[in-house]
Amino acid sequence: MCSVEPVNCYPVLVNIISNTLLRLSNCTARIRIWSEVFSRTQSTDLKNHIFFNCLSYLLVLAAGLPPLFAVSSMEDYKVKSMSC
Repeated sequence: MCSVEPVNCYPVLVNIISNTLLRLSNCTARIRIWSEVFSRTQSTDLKNHIFFNCLSYLLVLAAGLPPLFAVSSMEDYKVKSMSC
């Protein structure tokens, strides 16, 4: 039931245990799991949306990091700390 990779084995194990517990409680519902990050959708709109969200997050992050280094350097200069 499990492949060699433990990434695929854990979701299968959780599915077996959860469905067994559901059967023991006389429930007719079943739980389905996927071991993929995203389901296999061929929608280019979704892929573009995810790409541009990640890109905008990285651009905001890249714009915010340099001031942190500058503030740290200025504080070291004010305290007159020296490195060896």
